[in-house]
Amino acid sequence: MTSPRTRWFGLLFISLAVSLIIVDSTIINVSIPSIIEDLGITSTQVQWVQESYTLVFAALLLVFGALADRFGRRRVMILGMAIFVVSSVIAGFSQSGDILIAARVLQGFGGAMVLPTTLSLVNATFQGKERGIAFAIWGSTIGGMVAVGPLLGGWLTTDYSWRWAFGINIPVGIIIIIGALLTVKESKEESATGSIDWMGAFYSVIAMSTLVFALIEGRTYGWWEVNKPFTVGDWTWPGKISIIPVLFLIFILASTLFIAHGANRIRKGKSALISFNLFTIASFRNGNIAAMVISLGEFGIILSLPLWLQFVIGYDALQTGFVLLGLAGGAFVASGLAGGLSGRVSPVTMVRMGILLEIVGVTGVGFAISPSASWVNVVPWLFVYGLGVGLATAQLTNVILKDVPVQESGQASGTQSTSRQLGSALGIAILGTILFTSVQIQLTNDLTSEGLPEAQVTQVVTAVVDSAGGAIVQLEADPTTQPVADNAKQALSDGTRYGAFAAAGFLVLGFLATLSLGSTRKVEVEQIKESDENHVI
Repeated sequence: MTSPRTRWFGLLFISLAVSLIIVDSTIINVSIPSIIEDLGITSTQVQWVQESYTLVFAALLLVFGALADRFGRRRVMILGMAIFVVSSVIAGFSQSGDILIAARVLQGFGGAMVLPTTLSLVNATFQGKERGIAFAIWGSTIGGMVAVGPLLGGWLTTDYSWRWAFGINIPVGIIIIIGALLTVKESKEESATGSIDWMGAFYSVIAMSTLVFALIEGRTYGWWEVNKPFTVGDWTWPGKISIIPVLFLIFILASTLFIAHGANRIRKGKSALISFNLFTIASFRNGNIAAMVISLGEFGIILSLPLWLQFVIGYDALQTGFVLLGLAGGAFVASGLAGGLSGRVSPVTMVRMGILLEIVGVTGVGFAISPSASWVNVVPWLFVYGLGVGLATAQLTNVILKDVPVQESGQASGTQSTSRQLGSALGIAILGTILFTSVQIQLTNDLTSEGLPEAQVTQVVTAVVDSAGGAIVQLEADPTTQPVADNAKQALSDGTRYGAFAAAGFLVLGFLATLSLGSTRKVEVEQIKESDENHVI
């Protein structure tokens, strides 16, 4: 039996592991302009530097959640952290965009092994009132680290190099591994039997990969007609239509096969990648739907805001990190509010309060954005946004998992984490597409209306879009192209604004989804607490 003190020290290292994984999904954002300048990556590669990590992360969460249940959650977490450290070394020494993207893919493998195992370890280690506190700490860590990442990345990029944004993972990762070995008790599902559902894993990876790839690359290869031939080595896509609609069709087919295959295995008494029986639990089913939709809007704005702050407003990476610290401040304040409201306000109510604050905050950010804005216009709204993230994140996790049996916590954790990461991946892909497509259309129209030759318009628009806005600095430095730079700044500002409003729209849908999470009466809170206390081991 693990002592109470050891359990809480274990939670410290579990939360550190979550911090490192979440930080790496945001720390790179403020470093992108420096990476563009150093490695010369394109706007599509910019999306892939961010998206490859999230894509692999989302695609493999279910697989590693199930494997952790069987082979040991602490063991899988530590192995994942080791992979994460090695991939961080590769990323830090990358000499090209392709190598950096490959390193981010490997980081995604490690991250997918860590995140669901931390959540299932918390679920298996704490019971009753302690579980609520532990979930609050776990969730607040995620909310805060989303914004601390850009600040840390900004400081390292400005004072040292963007490469140290990855180098910082190495010592912290080693500390986590040692700490987990000393303080975290191994946990696994003793009743796990039968073969591993490798075919289900294959279907899930194909489905998620094709969907996110199609969303990111649609503007490059064409949503229907061929804009640019899709090539892999010496092979070129031979179709008369773009490969993108074909990928969407593969996604639908793979998703259908995944569901049919899993249901068939369960009918035969075999284990499936997702225990579809979990979806008979109303809180789990409805909570996952809400989590995915909310994540579509929660973190997509973090893609475009650093680009706007640096290329339009002229901040460096560290100043950008300080601006985004407003979000972290809100998240940390929210963790204190959540603790004070615990027991008096139901988790579902706190989730709804959080989402409404997020909607207000991100909408305010959208209205504040303009080429003449400064941090004063943006930070208050980011603080409100952070308050919402802090209130909603941990409590939604608690709502989703509160009725799940402990022996199925690995699968449940992997499923809810997948819902969030899939939503996050789709959010980045969709909002990134909105950003760069709107910049391309608006800048083309503005420069054409001013009478610039078509060839020059194409050249400028391609430079601005492919550099994710980085070319604005060069345009502004040349007096002859200063007016063009002003147009580009306006286009990037408007694209960022449209992305913020789209994020707000997704959050509205997420709020509507929480209406299916049931009653919010205080008596229900007491019943939940009593139920948890009756299950203390």
